[in-house]
Amino acid sequence: MSTENLLQQMLAGDRRALARLMTLVENNHPDTALILSAAHQRDGEAYIIGITGPPGAGKSTLVDRLIGLLRAAGQSVGVVAIDPSSPFSGGAVLGDRIRMQSHYLDSGVFIRSMSTRGSHGGLSRATRHVSQLLRAFGKQFIIIETVGVGQTELDVMGIADTTIVVLVPEAGDTVQAMKAGLLEIADIFVINKADRDGAARIKADLEMMLQLRPAAEWTVPVLLTKASEAVGVAELLAAVNQHREFKQHCGIDPQVAEAARRDEFIDVLNAEISRRVKDGLTQGKLDDMLGRIRRGEIDPYRAALQVVADYSGLAALMRPAAALDSEP
Repeated sequence: MSTENLLQQMLAGDRRALARLMTLVENNHPDTALILSAAHQRDGEAYIIGITGPPGAGKSTLVDRLIGLLRAAGQSVGVVAIDPSSPFSGGAVLGDRIRMQSHYLDSGVFIRSMSTRGSHGGLSRATRHVSQLLRAFGKQFIIIETVGVGQTELDVMGIADTTIVVLVPEAGDTVQAMKAGLLEIADIFVINKADRDGAARIKADLEMMLQLRPAAEWTVPVLLTKASEAVGVAELLAAVNQHREFKQHCGIDPQVAEAARRDEFIDVLNAEISRRVKDGLTQGKLDDMLGRIRRGEIDPYRAALQVVADYSGLAALMRPAAALDSEP
């Protein structure tokens, strides 16, 4: 089925078409830019909640409870769940998604699980693209759940309107939060499994550290939850809504919005050029130059400069197939 037909079906509410388009953009299909352009023109008003924290903190259970509350309020929900992956098979190795299975048959919920597959910046890009498709599909809330607190997760959280950092009452979590830079990105802190020893201590520690940050209009709350029993989850959703109202009251800084559009353009341009160059290499368009490099007749650096300096050759290298060369 053509990409255009998939887009038409997706915009008409076809969940299978949405899933197929997500697969295309995750795999950086040649039509990715066209797909996202169409999604952008149909951009919805979804509010994006990012949830991150160390493995085992109960994030998936917390997401499951949040979905239940949002659905009870009549809101449609999209979930992007990012799993770590096996270094051998590339497949996801966590089974936490089973906790969301009660929502899989709900037409108001769409859950997409993404494997990291060893990617870094590409994961952040794919997550943003999948979120854009969910917005175009008409989801009112999108929840992005990441595993871990590394640089990739921090990049992904830049997509979110409200970022929730989930910790547990074990020793060292506050220190790790500081090291990972989570104090800077968190809009809400959650201490889950709060029935364990140390919950009150880590809450007090976080609140003290947050007071040392530069003054800000939004006061970051530190909440206690026990997601397995739905304790404190309603209060968490209330805090999300308060943060949403705060952001709406403050409005969007035009300069920030302009910078975001500029950065998005540069990111898409880099990805498109990289993909076309790789395709050109696969098609043998630089076999002569690669042969010279292999024989040691030219070093890789001078070879790269020569390719870039040859504008006509560079254009031929990046020229897509005829079917993709037309205007959208």
